[in-house]
Amino acid sequence: MVSIVQDVIAKVETAVSNVHQHIEGELSIFTLSDKKINDLIYATHVHADESFDEDSLFVIVENILKRSTQIIDKIVQGSHVHVENTEERSPKPNFSVPLCTLKSINSELSCKAPGEEIAHKTTLAILNKLSSYSWEAKAVLALAAFAFEFGDFWLIAQLYQSDQLARQLAVLKRVPVLLKPSELQKRRQAVLELSNLIQITTRVIAIFDEFEKLSAYDHKDIPGLSTALDHMPVDVYWAILTITACATKLTILISDEPDKPHDLAPYAQKISFILNQLNMQLTVCRRQLAEAEAYRRIKKLWRTPTEIMEIFKALIFTKDNVRPLIDGSTNRTVNIEVLRRKNVFMFFSGLDITDDDIAILKPVYDTTKREKSYTIVWIPIVEQWTDELKKKYEILRSKMPWFSVQLFSPIAGIRFIKEEWQFKGKPRLVVTNPQGKVENHDAFHLIRVWGLKAFPFDREAEERLHREVHWIGPLVSGIHPSIGDWVKEEKYIFFYGGKDNDLIQQFTKRATALANDSFIKDSNIKIELFCVGKTAKGGEDHGILGRFWSGIESLFFTKSHKDVDPVTQEIHKLLSYKNESGWAVLSKGSAVVTAGHGSAILKVVDDFEQWKEVIKVKGFEVAFKEYYQTKVIYTIRHCCRVDVPTVAGKAPETLKCPECPRTMETYISYKCCHIDGPLNAHH
Repeated sequence: MVSIVQDVIAKVETAVSNVHQHIEGELSIFTLSDKKINDLIYATHVHADESFDEDSLFVIVENILKRSTQIIDKIVQGSHVHVENTEERSPKPNFSVPLCTLKSINSELSCKAPGEEIAHKTTLAILNKLSSYSWEAKAVLALAAFAFEFGDFWLIAQLYQSDQLARQLAVLKRVPVLLKPSELQKRRQAVLELSNLIQITTRVIAIFDEFEKLSAYDHKDIPGLSTALDHMPVDVYWAILTITACATKLTILISDEPDKPHDLAPYAQKISFILNQLNMQLTVCRRQLAEAEAYRRIKKLWRTPTEIMEIFKALIFTKDNVRPLIDGSTNRTVNIEVLRRKNVFMFFSGLDITDDDIAILKPVYDTTKREKSYTIVWIPIVEQWTDELKKKYEILRSKMPWFSVQLFSPIAGIRFIKEEWQFKGKPRLVVTNPQGKVENHDAFHLIRVWGLKAFPFDREAEERLHREVHWIGPLVSGIHPSIGDWVKEEKYIFFYGGKDNDLIQQFTKRATALANDSFIKDSNIKIELFCVGKTAKGGEDHGILGRFWSGIESLFFTKSHKDVDPVTQEIHKLLSYKNESGWAVLSKGSAVVTAGHGSAILKVVDDFEQWKEVIKVKGFEVAFKEYYQTKVIYTIRHCCRVDVPTVAGKAPETLKCPECPRTMETYISYKCCHIDGPLNAHH
C-alpha cells in the first residue's frame, strides 16, 4: 500500500511540475485541453472503494449554502428574506459526517495565495487525498469542506450583534472586517460575485449526482450517459478548482488587503460553460430514459390492445401532457375522444413532405367523411422544434383537412415508432382497428399505387391486391391522358426510358416500325409507345420520373415480404433497371408481359422476323415473351442492381435475383441529390 501511495505522489508531483512549466511559459490553465487535464489528474484516482452517504452530505451542504446565500442577500443587499422559513431536504437518519476528511480538505483550502498555479496545485492535492473516492464523492467532499467554513462565517455574521459568544467568534473569524459599513460598501460586488459562483458550482455538483442516479438504469436505455460519465473527472477537476478559487477569494475579502488581485471571472466563465453542457447532457439523458420507459410501456400496450384512443394517447403524449387534436376542416381543437371506437389511419411524417404526399391522402379523407368509422390523424415527427419549424408545421397543417397533433416536443413513443414501425423520415400510414390492433404497418405504399381500390388498406386488402396482375395501369394512368384509354382497350404498350438518349431514340424508331409493320396490322395487333419522363424536346421530366419510380418502389415494398411470384419478379426486374442506360416494359393493358433492359427488349424488336410466325400459333404476347426468355436474355447479360431507399420502408434482408436463381449481394450506398439547394452553414 505504501508503494502505491508513493507512486501516486510521484505521478502527482510530475503532473504539477508539467503545469508549472505551462504557466511559466505564460499558458493559462484555462487554455489546457480536456485530454491534457485528464492526463494530469488520472494518477490521483487509485480506486473508488471508500464509500459513504454522499447524497446525505450533499443535502446538508446544499442546505448550508442555500441559507448562507439568503443571509448574504439580507446583510449585503438588504433583502427581507426570512431564512428560518427556507424549505430544505433532510439527510438520512443516523448519517455520519466524515469529519476528519473534511478537516483535511479544509486545511488545503485555507489561506492560499491567489493565482492559477496555486489553485491547480491545491486541486491536485485535494484529489490526491480523495484518491479512493468516486469522482462525484470527491466533488461533494470538496464543496462540503468549503461550506464548513463558509456557512460558519455567515452564521456568525448573522448572530454576532445579538449573541456574546458569536461576537467573540466573529472577531476570530474577522467578520467585522468585512461587515463594517464602509468596507461592506467597497466589497459588496465582490461578495455577490463570490456567492453567485458558489451557487453555480453547487448546481454543477448536483448534476453529477443526477448522472450517478441515472447510472443505476440500463445504460443501453441512456446512450448519452456514457459520454457524461466519461467526462466527469475533468468536470470534477474544474468544480474543485473553482471551489479552491472561491476559498481564496473569501480569505482575501476578510483580509486587510481586499483589493489584492484575484479575478473570479475566468472561473465563473468556465464553470458556467460546464453547467450549460451538463444541463444539455442531462436533458438528453432524461429524454432517452423517458423514451426507453415509454417504449417498454407502449410495446406492452400494443401486445394486448384494448381501445385505440387509449393506445393513441400513450403513443403520442406523456401522462401530464395530453392535448386536444386540431380538426383541419374547421381549424378548431377537438377532444381526443373523437378517436374512440374508430379505425385510425395514423399519418407519420417529418416536415419535409410535399404537396403530392398530402394530395395522395385527400381522396382517402373524402372517403372517411362518408365512412364515419374511419379517420386520419397527422402526427409530425420532429426531434427538436424551432420557431421556424413551428411556422412550417402551421403551413403544412393548413393544407390538411383531417385531424392533426399539435405537440411542440418529441412525442412519447418516438423510439417505438422508429424501431417497431421502421419510421425513417418518409411518410408512413399506420392502419389500426378500433381495438388498437395494427392492420397495416405502412399503407402509404398501397395508396400510392392503388388509391381507393386498396381501401381500407388492411391486411385483407393488401393480400387481395398482392394477387393482382394488372399493376402497371395504376402507376401510369395519371401520367398522360391517352394511357387510360389504351389500358381500357387492352392495347399492347411499350413503356420505356433511361439515361442513354441514343438507345431511347433507336428504341423509339424500331418499336414504331414494329407497331406499323403490315404483319402486325393485318393481325389486328395494336401497339402504342410511351417514353416515361421525356419531354417533347428530349429533356427529362423529373416530376413524372419521380412519381413513376416512387410507384415502383411502393410496389416493391408492398410485395417484398411476400413469396416471389411472376408479378413480383417483374417489379424487381424493373426496379433493377432504374439506373441503367435504358429499360422497357411491354404490357397488355394493365398486365405486364415482360420487363427488361432496354438493349435486350430492343434486340427482341429487331429480331421480329425470327419470331413473328410464332404469333400465328401462340399470339403476340407469348411469342414476344418466349423469344425474350429463350433467345435474348442469356446473350445480353447485365448485372442486376436493385436500389431502394431504406427510409421508404422495411427492406427485406435478402432478395432473389429477378433474372437468375441466386440471392443478390447486399451493399450499402449513400446518396444526396442536394434537393434543399446550396450548402448552408448549419449543415
